[in-house]
Amino acid sequence: MIELRLYRDGGQSAVDVAREVAEFLGAAQRSLELALYDLRLDDEAAEIVTGALLGAHERGVAVRLVYNVVHPGPIPVPPPPRTAPELLEALPIPTRAVAGVPDLMHHKYAVRDREVVWTGSMNWTDDSWSRQENVVAIVQSPELGHAYGLNFEQLWEDGSVLGGTVEPRPVDVGGIEVRPWFTPEQGEALAHRIAKRIGQAKRRVRIASPVLSSGPILGTLAEVCSDGVVDVAGVVDDTQVDGVLYQWRLNGNASWKVPALRRFLEAARFAGKPSTTWSPDAVHDYMHAKITVADDVSFVGSFNLSHSGELNAENVLEIEDAEIADRLAAFVDEIRALYPLVTLPENGTPVPAAPAPRSRREAS
Repeated sequence: MIELRLYRDGGQSAVDVAREVAEFLGAAQRSLELALYDLRLDDEAAEIVTGALLGAHERGVAVRLVYNVVHPGPIPVPPPPRTAPELLEALPIPTRAVAGVPDLMHHKYAVRDREVVWTGSMNWTDDSWSRQENVVAIVQSPELGHAYGLNFEQLWEDGSVLGGTVEPRPVDVGGIEVRPWFTPEQGEALAHRIAKRIGQAKRRVRIASPVLSSGPILGTLAEVCSDGVVDVAGVVDDTQVDGVLYQWRLNGNASWKVPALRRFLEAARFAGKPSTTWSPDAVHDYMHAKITVADDVSFVGSFNLSHSGELNAENVLEIEDAEIADRLAAFVDEIRALYPLVTLPENGTPVPAAPAPRSRREAS
């Protein structure tokens, strides 16, 4: 069984999502394994989720949690999480910090009893739950749970993002073929896989991604748009795209990407969410969904369509199903209808956001 949950900016409260998360956690009988890039909740939402984790622990469920910890350095695009390690370590459950060095532990998944997987683009924060566009897939499958369990064990034992060696073998979920991808080991292969599906599309391509900087995907999209045969459309985060362009200008090693990005964004009339410029205390209202639909194949997960995503610890589900593809494509169209066409500064020289993003994680 595959269940999709689609979240909109302002479409639900953090408490609403906390109750959904608590329901998922509360059904655990044997184990809960959580890999979370950003866990930062306040007030009632925090109480609900903490209560669910403590309740599972108290009834004998083996609960473990790995989380990303930021290191001092340049501010990436998007900025790093502000998970408070001391709060997590205070919980009476085993936790493991995974240092985002050189790249991020960017997962947002939970595995229940090695049989049900909760995954997607949604961080476990108040803003992510209430002020961002996101997609979550809940998949019941022991085979898929086994694959995610292997990935979790690698993170747990190694304590770094350099795992992800689980092979992307397809599993059958109620007659639907689902293929799990884990980076960084499969990062390059995943980027080429998405690019190949886009290049093979005959009818439609729909994309939602905060940024777009993966070379294979970028080149294929520019080519498909130039051909003008396939219906291509999507939505990005306008503010973050400007930040990436600024990084490209600074490092000078991705100049070829600027015309390619401009070409397909303008040809496909991509929308861009004018999200709030990042600061620690500002609302984090990013366009955060990560979706690619190519005809009847969908990719959903934590992976931005960026070069840095290939190097991070990420996970993606490749799903071959027309009904799921239709629903995700409609969601992308719904989001892009809310926002103006994306605007790229002339000559790729935007004024940088404050503080200026400088990390290579999204700059290449």
